[in-house]
Amino acid sequence: MEPPVLAFALWIFAFLSVPAAGYPNGKVREACSSMMPYHGHSPQPSPEHTISVNETKFRPGDHIKVSLSGPVFKGFFIQARNAENLTGPAVGSFMLAEERISQLLTCGLVKNSAISHTSKSKKTNVEAYWVAPTDAPEHVQFLATVVEKYKIFWVKIPGPIVSQPNAPPLTTPTSITPDTLPTSQPVFHLTTSFNASSCGITKFCIRNPPKCDPGAAYCFFLSFKQNNHLVLIEMSGPSEGYIAFALSHDQWMGDDDAYLCINEGHRININTAYLSGRTPPVLDSENGLEDISWRVADGLLQCSFRRNLHLPAYKERFNLDANYYIFLADGEASEASLMFVAWMTTVSIGVIVARFFKPVWPHSLFGKEIWFQVHRMLMLTTVLLTSIAFVLPFIYRGGWSEWAGFHPYLGCTVMALAIFQPLMAGFRPPPHAPRRQVFNWVHWSTGTTARILAVVTMFLGMDLPALNLPDPWDTYTMIGFVSWHVSIDILLEIHSYCLIRKVEVIDEDRIQILQSLTSAEAEASCYLVKKSTHREILSNTVIVKCVFSLTGPYI
Repeated sequence: MEPPVLAFALWIFAFLSVPAAGYPNGKVREACSSMMPYHGHSPQPSPEHTISVNETKFRPGDHIKVSLSGPVFKGFFIQARNAENLTGPAVGSFMLAEERISQLLTCGLVKNSAISHTSKSKKTNVEAYWVAPTDAPEHVQFLATVVEKYKIFWVKIPGPIVSQPNAPPLTTPTSITPDTLPTSQPVFHLTTSFNASSCGITKFCIRNPPKCDPGAAYCFFLSFKQNNHLVLIEMSGPSEGYIAFALSHDQWMGDDDAYLCINEGHRININTAYLSGRTPPVLDSENGLEDISWRVADGLLQCSFRRNLHLPAYKERFNLDANYYIFLADGEASEASLMFVAWMTTVSIGVIVARFFKPVWPHSLFGKEIWFQVHRMLMLTTVLLTSIAFVLPFIYRGGWSEWAGFHPYLGCTVMALAIFQPLMAGFRPPPHAPRRQVFNWVHWSTGTTARILAVVTMFLGMDLPALNLPDPWDTYTMIGFVSWHVSIDILLEIHSYCLIRKVEVIDEDRIQILQSLTSAEAEASCYLVKKSTHREILSNTVIVKCVFSLTGPYI
């Protein structure tokens, strides 16, 4: 029978967005302790960036200006720590000086105790203000992690040390080496797959398909087993990206307690997160999990861990002695965009069909030419996808973003043009009407403008935290799509030009042949006229006919 501690009411599948390769939006709370970015590469030696302060002495409550500068970089992470215990928690809090490029993070239980980037835009200097706490240690040192590129970064760059007045001399600080940092708990590797023999007896299980073997590559498995005040949680599934589940008080995503197993270069990171609304999950720096184990084999990702029934120190962790809805999720660690589908596929194909397929598909379908029906269907699909992509950010953010630059303004323009196109097409004049040529030019120019602005909007949106595409594949994918469309357009234009020239040559040859035949007929007519003159039967009718044949137009 099911354990009473976890009498869950329902389980359903949902999709979460969990990046597993870098965090261009700066949400790097899981790096609070080590300050190490999860890029699957080793940090660089000999840092090229420096940290500076405007004061070397402080009292509780003082504000000290902290600056990070150096060669161009994209990401950063700054903390202040006890200079005599650099492996300890963050000290004090920060205030932003540049909200456009930096944001505040909460590490551990200290609010605003770190700052990081908001996007992967290029930077050479970052400033913030450190606020000294009332319980500050006598000596505080600033540390920074700087990311120049995905594979090039420096960890825990040492900055200046600031001290309280009359503080004794600083003793030798702990060496700043990421490898020396202690882990919160040991991590072990699972040697065998999970089994379902105790499901319904000593542990509560969820399987999809029902009654599938947890060791099978197609089986999603989640189990809970209580042992006194601890609960053992096992999760597995056929995923090379991530698997996750969340506890929810209702059937809607938002305000949920989430647990994620993320595959990062054949190493599994097991994290907790709190889902606030419909925003992507922000991983916690401390999770309260114990006995973490994992295994990746044959496309099957498995992880297990224990946690207490109650975790009062972690306000966002739910108690496990209540009823919840369960959301399961798996997938690739990336996020897709409806705008990409709309403006890089349906629009491109629709334009190509209208531009080059009129002679190929002239037959009628439901009262209209086939090419026109295909073109109209693709363009209406574009309007639908664009409308959904336009509305979703406002739903997820709950309003307008003041820090998204030109992206939302261009997005609104693209949306307006996308709606205007089909409305204008509904009033197009008949094919031979005098205003049809004007309509054709307006229709073409509006559509071309919308396509160009859509591409620009997507390029600007790739650096926004809400999109969170994996770096650097977002840029490469966009460049690839644009290059593909431009190349196809050029090739089809060349092919169309060659066909037109071929037809023109054929027409010229046909005209020359007709002209030759007409000239021969004219000469023959005049010869008959000349022969008739000596018989004196020349008539005005014959003369007129001969003159017209020699001087008139040839048909």
